[in-house]
Amino acid sequence: MNPATHGVSAADIEAALRSALQPAELAVQDDSHLHAGHAGAREGRHFSLRIVSDRFNGLSRVARHRLVYDSLHDLIPRGIHALAIFARTPGES
Repeated sequence: MNPATHGVSAADIEAALRSALQPAELAVQDDSHLHAGHAGAREGRHFSLRIVSDRFNGLSRVARHRLVYDSLHDLIPRGIHALAIFARTPGES
């Protein structure tokens, strides 16, 4: 595994999202072990996340996901292959 392309950790994602979105709740899980042998596993790691933030108020599901991806733009090329996102507002959680 090349550290230059697979150097992203759940802690890196959590730090970026906390900085950008000031979430009330955040849980990031590395699911890469579930995808061992999958062709995409060579391209990066698999993560799932649950995030609750006021920043999502009034945004569609697609807009919320865009906001998350925009917050992670520096990390994605470092080795995020897949990201499952559960994004809610505090009133929805």
